[in-house]
Amino acid sequence: MTQQTLPAEDFSRRFRNALGMFATGITVVTTRTPDGVPIGLTVNSFNSVSLDPPLIVWSLANDLPSRALFEGCEYYAINVLAADQAELSQRFASRLGDRFGGLDFDSGVGGVPLLRGCCARFQCRNTVRHEGGDHVVFISEVVDFDREPRPPLIYFGGAYRQLQA
Repeated sequence: MTQQTLPAEDFSRRFRNALGMFATGITVVTTRTPDGVPIGLTVNSFNSVSLDPPLIVWSLANDLPSRALFEGCEYYAINVLAADQAELSQRFASRLGDRFGGLDFDSGVGGVPLLRGCCARFQCRNTVRHEGGDHVVFISEVVDFDREPRPPLIYFGGAYRQLQA
């Protein structure tokens, strides 16, 4: 089989579509700015790394304006969204100025915002960052967490999905 050279945009689109065949959960990563303003964004590049010590990994696009704020914060939270929280995923994926407007939330270690009604919430110390192509990769220590037995919000093939019993 001979390999063809494809235009970069064609390869990029096909690569993105192939990655979409891996089902992921949806998270919202939250922290506070140095001035104490809550910020957050929707992320599906979240995974566990280690149980001992408890470590997680996620990544953030280099071109996002909030990159420096997440790199510089001491703590952040990974909020794993439940099946009925697609609206929260959309809210934090949008370019809205104040994504927390009218939203009730709890406060965690270092004052990080913890979204209510999630399947799980991981409070993390921002420990290690690595360059990863067009993203920065965060590997961080989990310092506290909680969970509720709720069905998760799933993303697969470019759409939200729900688990079947």
